[in-house]
Amino acid sequence: MHTTQVELTIGGMTCASCAARVEKKLNRMEGVEATVNYATEKARISCPPDLKVSDLIATVVKTGYTAEEPPPPAPEPESSPGTGSTGTGSPDSVSPDSGGSDPQSAALRQRLVVSAVLSVPVVLMAMVPALQFDNWQWLSLTLAAPVAVWGALPFHRATWTNLRHGAASMDTLVSLGTLAAFGWSLWALFLGHAGMPGMRHGFDLTASRTDGASTIYLEVTAGVVTFLLLGRYLEARSKRKAGAALRALMELGAKDVALLRDGTETRIPIGRLAAGDRFVVRPGEKIATDGTVVEGTSAVDASLLTGESVPADVAAGDPVTGGCVNVGGRLVVEATRVGADTRLARMAKLVEDAQSGKADVQRLADRISAVFVPVVIVLALLTLGFWLGSGAGPTAAFTAAVAVLIIACPCALGLATPTALMVGTGRGAQLGILIKGPEVLEATRTVDTVVLDKTGTVTTGRMSLQGVHTVEPGDEGAESELLRLAGALEHASEHPVARAIAAGATERVGTLPVPSSFENLPGLGVRGTVDGHDVLVGRARLLENAGVEVPPALRSVATDARTAVFAARDGKALGALTVADTVRDTSAEAVARLRDLGLTPVLLTGDSRAVAEAVAAAVGIDEVHAEVMPEEKVEVIRRLQAQGRRVAMVGDGVNDAAALATADLGLAMGTGTDAAIEAGDLTLVRGDLRAAADAIRLARRTLATIIGNLFWAFGYNLAALPLAAFGLLNPMIAGLAMAFSSVFVVTNSLRLRSFR
Repeated sequence: MHTTQVELTIGGMTCASCAARVEKKLNRMEGVEATVNYATEKARISCPPDLKVSDLIATVVKTGYTAEEPPPPAPEPESSPGTGSTGTGSPDSVSPDSGGSDPQSAALRQRLVVSAVLSVPVVLMAMVPALQFDNWQWLSLTLAAPVAVWGALPFHRATWTNLRHGAASMDTLVSLGTLAAFGWSLWALFLGHAGMPGMRHGFDLTASRTDGASTIYLEVTAGVVTFLLLGRYLEARSKRKAGAALRALMELGAKDVALLRDGTETRIPIGRLAAGDRFVVRPGEKIATDGTVVEGTSAVDASLLTGESVPADVAAGDPVTGGCVNVGGRLVVEATRVGADTRLARMAKLVEDAQSGKADVQRLADRISAVFVPVVIVLALLTLGFWLGSGAGPTAAFTAAVAVLIIACPCALGLATPTALMVGTGRGAQLGILIKGPEVLEATRTVDTVVLDKTGTVTTGRMSLQGVHTVEPGDEGAESELLRLAGALEHASEHPVARAIAAGATERVGTLPVPSSFENLPGLGVRGTVDGHDVLVGRARLLENAGVEVPPALRSVATDARTAVFAARDGKALGALTVADTVRDTSAEAVARLRDLGLTPVLLTGDSRAVAEAVAAAVGIDEVHAEVMPEEKVEVIRRLQAQGRRVAMVGDGVNDAAALATADLGLAMGTGTDAAIEAGDLTLVRGDLRAAADAIRLARRTLATIIGNLFWAFGYNLAALPLAAFGLLNPMIAGLAMAFSSVFVVTNSLRLRSFR
């Protein structure tokens, strides 16, 4: 059956269970298949063509959330000539925060700061008797009231929404606990004895029955709200960057293009380019869209898209891909695909699909609270009913019920994840490792296979001179002469292979002579005069065309793993120079460390099989997938997952972005593109593959700390709940126990600072 694809922006979700609730309601509609992503706040829906979008929005609204269709992309502004399409605007310059600051985060930060400023004196006065002056309790009320009402408003709103739809979450317990503590304090101040001048708050650590009429719990209200706002703010900050991978991908494209009509060039925004139009690409500029070269020859750097480390020579009739950089001569290209049909746009779609399709791992605390919250509420109501029924009186009954809610109020629970994350991610940042969130940590525990991209990850991604071969092997003088003459000519060329030879020659023989004449021969090499000698440097065909015989022994140095450049002087072959992408010094050690963590390494690359196998042998990898196009990298990951393997992927290029998002765990090299960095779950800032092993170890340690924190946070609650229910726990002691559990959780998290 034919279906229509609809995308909606969902508002009002506060946790992963909210996304699950919206998804469940949408999927109950006839013929609808929906996935809701909490991180990106988007719903992707497949539905019958006759179903109105307004009906889908109405269903979301009935569930208690907002929905709307995303606005169409804004048109590109007119660019001034010569801007926006040069290679200098590299993807590395794209800010991951492009799009401006999120007003939601700003509002949360304001709420957190105000609540913290008001809460600190309230907690200090309640906990330190020496600070309790006459009528201090009324100052506490004045300071705590805005926190209980305005500061906790996000929790109250979410609780009301959940209750209207028969659901409960952590917000429910936070709201009920803080309002119960605040309500009880109001009752004690206005109707009990707590409002009397000279009232003091002492600490009674014995478990004894009390009427609670002279005790206030304003510090419980203020402290809980402030701690949980801190957790919510940290979560909002990390969520804000969730969609930046797609923005980074699209930023790679050119912004404007030099349209060629009737021999005249006109700069137009890329959005106005149509299939069949011809446009000019100068050296250093990005190719605006997919097309075919109709005029000119050049070398095109496609490493961002294909992973191929050597720029490809192109001439009339060759296809070129939008987003690639022209590193050689002037090209005229005829556009064949524009807009959403281009290869770059299709890769962006792959990343988006992978992000949407990735299962949302619910926060550990949310998962447990799905059972814990309703149980605590029922227990508080049963406690109230029991004591009322036993004739103990309304004061004792309400004291016991409030004690149940307060001891269960998840203060330590709210800190368990953010504090461990803060310390773990802070320590990670010192070591050059960026962790995105709790769901990332859970993935590190289960991965058993690590897929490594070759170019820029296992290797440096830069060409370098590897070997010098002369017609007479072993003749050092001939080697120096070959390097001097070839290096001098290649120094005048802009080709990346030429630059590698020139740099290697300078390093080995020192200062190079300056050619008295130089000619670039596109697709073949260069020729010129150096120190009075006619010199040719380039492909074997260049020498053959000039009537120079290339000895068979010299031809044999060219392999698939290395690019060979031949040189001749005054009509005679001098030798050959080989260049290749360099394996990082630390890659072999890194692979060994990954094996020690129980991971099976796999090499994945767009390069030829010979290149891939040579690199794999150098670093100790047995399984190799070579000559893989960007779209196929995702398929390789999925095939490994279909075999029951849990896959981590390490990459650095745009061509890795979709695969990073598809893998169970994505590790992006920080020296790579923003598209890769934003699609990954962990970012390795140092660009050293050894950091991948450190990242997985740190993530596993942080996860273990979070689980330990959650265990102890619940442990305090569960141990004290029976005491509270039997009326043997003063709510003040409940507040103290809760504070102690928070101190324990923070101290346990701080142990991560010693990670090496």
